[in-house]
Amino acid sequence: MKLSDNICAMATPPGGAIGIIRISGPDSITIVGRLFSRNISEAKSHTLHYGVFASDSSMPIDDVMVAVFRAPHSYTGENSVEIYCHGSRYIMSQIIRCLIEAGCRQADPGEYTRRAFINGKMDLSQAEAVADLIAATGKASHDMALGQLRGNISSELSRLRDQLLKMTSLMELELDFSDHEELEFADRTELTLLAHTIHDRITSLASSFRTGQAIKQGIPVAIIGKTNVGKSTLLNRLVGEEKAIVSDIHGTTRDIIEDTIDIHGVTFRFVDTAGLRTTDDVIEQIGIERSYSALSKAAIVLWVIDTPPSEEELSDITSRCKGKQVIAVINKTDKFPATPLSTSGQSLSIPFSTLSISALNGTGINELTDAIYAKSGIPEIGENDAIITSARHYSSLLQAQESITRVLDGLEMNIPNDLLSEDLRQCLDALADITGGVITPSEVLNNIFSHFCIGK
Repeated sequence: MKLSDNICAMATPPGGAIGIIRISGPDSITIVGRLFSRNISEAKSHTLHYGVFASDSSMPIDDVMVAVFRAPHSYTGENSVEIYCHGSRYIMSQIIRCLIEAGCRQADPGEYTRRAFINGKMDLSQAEAVADLIAATGKASHDMALGQLRGNISSELSRLRDQLLKMTSLMELELDFSDHEELEFADRTELTLLAHTIHDRITSLASSFRTGQAIKQGIPVAIIGKTNVGKSTLLNRLVGEEKAIVSDIHGTTRDIIEDTIDIHGVTFRFVDTAGLRTTDDVIEQIGIERSYSALSKAAIVLWVIDTPPSEEELSDITSRCKGKQVIAVINKTDKFPATPLSTSGQSLSIPFSTLSISALNGTGINELTDAIYAKSGIPEIGENDAIITSARHYSSLLQAQESITRVLDGLEMNIPNDLLSEDLRQCLDALADITGGVITPSEVLNNIFSHFCIGK
């Protein structure tokens, strides 16, 4: 990728009423100006112009609107132009062809955002948020990606960076200027308190990764139970369409069936599984094994029953669902009164939340979706909350956590500052990896001189 190149690409897929084509680069305004009926060479930034887009042979292609953005006040930080045309595949492809012939090249995937990063319009975490925002499937994932794009994570890391820089400066002040008797150096108590503050915040950010991943990828929910208890009917009711085949024949569902729904802005991935029973059918047995596999991967389990379970069934489900959020769903209240959870005259103690529904007519479904959301454990996320969604960010935070933990241990063991300083630098480097920044020795020195009045 060369920043001197002028690039173009469709910003919207063809086939819609309106299509958008984006051009960016030092000569982007000049190139578009040669193909546009209006003179935009002196046009002010952030202005719209109506005219005709034509080929070099002056053959009209379409009536268009052209938006001009001058550096550095554009998405990429470069001179940029957006062309708003009719969304015809032919029209958009012809405009792209003319732009390429006039001196542009087709943009590489992600090149616009990459240029924005290189030109300082956003840091690396914000750049990654662009893809998350595009891929968002629910309100929660949208809000989380938008917060990251607006700099929530960047702001948190900036505050941590300032605290680490302060701590590094305090240590290196003592190392580099120990012969200045008039200076007062930080004692170990102050450094320890500051290190604890940094450690706690890094730990909190790292722990948000579970929430971030759940929201970003969707929370897996397995619907399990014996054959003919109404699992497929429940899935169809939840997703609002006939997703799974329903019949009275035992073993109808032989493979897992998946679909997603949005509950209170959070995406849940539901998996309808094969009925759990003993069978000699080889194909059905494969389906049952896949059911157990889906169960092991689920965060929430809906155990559907229509009759009191046996002690053996209860024991099997309990052992397989350790560490998971489970709701025992008592189905078919449309056919039978609420069935007491007892068998052979003896009450069974079910260690799960229970809820009576009718998957067939929808009774209790709203209560069930509310219970599923409650089991997700997703906290309320404010517009300024920093939530980690990237595995790369999580890995860097764990490295930073290890480094600041070594600093705390070193302070407790009274290890010399020069050794602690190296761990602090590693912590700074790990956090800098998230945003794509670097920490230079001059920054530490500048911080020392700006805060401690050395030499006056």
